[in-house]
Amino acid sequence: IGGGIAGISAAARMSHLGRVTLLEAETHLAHHASGRSAALYEPFYGLKPVVDLSMASGDFFRSQDGILSPRGLMILARAHEHEALKEEAAGFELPEISVDEARAMVPVINDSITHAAFGSHAWDIDTDLLLQNFAREARSNDAEIVTKARVTAIAKTATGWAVTTTAGTYEGRILVNAGGAWVDQIAQMAGVQPLGFTPYRRSMARIPAPGGHDVSGWPMMFGVGELWYAKPDAGALIVSPAEEDPAEPHDAWADDMVLAEGLARYEEFVTEPVTRLISNWAGLRTFAPDRVLVIGPDKRDPSFFWLAGQGGYGFQTSPAASLLAADLIGGRSPHLGADLVTALSPARFG
Repeated sequence: IGGGIAGISAAARMSHLGRVTLLEAETHLAHHASGRSAALYEPFYGLKPVVDLSMASGDFFRSQDGILSPRGLMILARAHEHEALKEEAAGFELPEISVDEARAMVPVINDSITHAAFGSHAWDIDTDLLLQNFAREARSNDAEIVTKARVTAIAKTATGWAVTTTAGTYEGRILVNAGGAWVDQIAQMAGVQPLGFTPYRRSMARIPAPGGHDVSGWPMMFGVGELWYAKPDAGALIVSPAEEDPAEPHDAWADDMVLAEGLARYEEFVTEPVTRLISNWAGLRTFAPDRVLVIGPDKRDPSFFWLAGQGGYGFQTSPAASLLAADLIGGRSPHLGADLVTALSPARFG
């Protein structure tokens, strides 16, 4: 259940094991969080189990033509933020550079900026191509991908599960819960104990290229504390307030006030004011209580499999996460280390 990056990648991997049906509520795949992602592969982003999962995905990304393209990552700070910048830069393994070097890359950095850090080990992910590749792999192994199939009921059967949707009823031996912001709701429908996931809204705005500059070669930029970020996209700039506001699962939209406040924080770092928006949107980033992905069979009912809590890491962890799911469901020895498999397991919750 779920046609975002988690569900699509899992369907592709599991299609080599047997018959797979993927159910997506919306009219097309990747409608929610996966279709609204900043889409950066920055393997040092997140807690250690997330970083390990991202690092384990690197070889897959590098083996796929056209999935990754160079972007780079830059953190900017004012004088009073230098210590915080040093701490954050160390976490991302970004060396400090001079402001002149930073401004040579991003000419709109203003005079209030006194410190910067930069690393080239961050890449744009062609999310559409990645999704298409996984969907093509699934279909090539006769997986059925059903859209407009909103789940209305889930029942246990003698052989597994029956899932009733607006497109019909589907049965299977194992139910994979890859429902994004709705994973706890799906668990409740299945009579499985929810694990306490929280969706958080994140708003985004697309603005014209500042000062008419060619932004294509600019890195992704963060303010210290991740109070905003900006990233080139299709000749324009995406700017986010980087907020994390708890929300109920829904088709999210940007909060105008939060967006305005985030754009104001971004403007404090640059010479060019934001005079208009091209578009805006929001997505829900869903986290487990410990902010680490949850991958594995439910401890009370192993026929119910959790693939959840991708947070802001869904795309960059998807190759390793989906392979781990297939390893566990297929009864294979996991390609990841035992400690990481344990750290990701739903059994960690009481």
